[in-house]
Amino acid sequence: MKKILIIEDDADISGMIAATLEKHSFACAAAYSGTEGLMCLRGDSFDLVLLDLMLPGKSGETVLRELRECSHVPVIVISAKDELDNKVDLLMSGADDYITKPFQMKELVARVYVCLRKSGAAPDDTRIVYKRLVLDKSSYTATLCGQKVPLTHQEFNILELIFGNPKKVFSKKEIFNYAWEEYYEGEDKTINVHISHIRIKLKAITEEPYIETVWGIGFKAAE
Repeated sequence: MKKILIIEDDADISGMIAATLEKHSFACAAAYSGTEGLMCLRGDSFDLVLLDLMLPGKSGETVLRELRECSHVPVIVISAKDELDNKVDLLMSGADDYITKPFQMKELVARVYVCLRKSGAAPDDTRIVYKRLVLDKSSYTATLCGQKVPLTHQEFNILELIFGNPKKVFSKKEIFNYAWEEYYEGEDKTINVHISHIRIKLKAITEEPYIETVWGIGFKAAE
């Protein structure tokens, strides 16, 4: 899982960016000032940095300059400043890309992938592999031990959620909201029935367990 540091002082914007990127299987950390951002970068390793310019403490320009003295981690600048000279100066100072506020989240995600691909760190966003299970999100198909698993749309979504984040325990509400894209209204039976059907289909191919029940909480990938 690729790690992205978001250096943005607006908590709402930072939270929306993190939520969007986490849906694409990125791990996100947040810093709310330039000084905090540099501390995070010195204390941990990241695959990409999203950097606002108007920051308390050290400015984004200062963070970029100091970061480039010790690291080549890709940096995408996020700023309300859209003057051409400002963009050119930042790109010449070591930024890898520049996106102007306000922006669409789809564009930001695309720029993240392009930036990671250029750096050789881009993840394969079309497939999820867990043990011997392979989920192909481009064709909405699943194979287990090389055999195709017949899944409904919701069953595929459930597996995509669980195995895209194999360490996390998902509540029934989280599973329902993701798989059906509807508001959860306590449909415990619906989730239980779908999980049961999935287990039957997987067990027809292998006895190895793939979904673990965490009593009182929900479900997670079996280790």
